[in-house]
Amino acid sequence: MQILVNGESREFKADTTVADLLRELDVKPDRVAVEVNREILDKGAFAQRSLREGDRIEIISFIGGGQPADQYRDVS
Repeated sequence: MQILVNGESREFKADTTVADLLRELDVKPDRVAVEVNREILDKGAFAQRSLREGDRIEIISFIGGGQPADQYRDVS
């Protein structure tokens, strides 16, 4: 079946779940949010949510950064 993943058309087998998709793409599920057809999924639904022909998937990764709190200075 054809689905769109972050705007790119990809081919997957018919019984693929969101969890399967993330494994196949080597994406760690604890570090992402997944939207299927504009609906944000709860992480607990990744293994149950089967994908269907034409689904539009957006995978958003969380990135940390900034500087440690002890490096902020008081400007008051």
